Amino acid sequence: MRRRAFISLLGGAAAWPFAARAQQPGMPVIGVLDARSAGTTESTLRAFREGLKDTGYIAGENVALEYRSAGIK
Repeated sequence: MRRRAFISLLGGAAAWPFAARAQQPGMPVIGVLDARSAGTTESTLRAFREGLKDTGYIAGENVALEYRSAGIK
């Protein structure tokens, strides 16, 4: 019985770093969807990034931004 307990303890200790690494959260992603084409929304997106920066989120450092547009002119 002691041998089984030792092997279980040793196996659990070996697997611990893998389990801890798997539970780390990834970078949050903010999706930006606009009906206008990407070239016409530059000032709006700049203001959006500045607002995020004011609250502590910096694009590419601690938050990812995904831009999508419908391309309607």
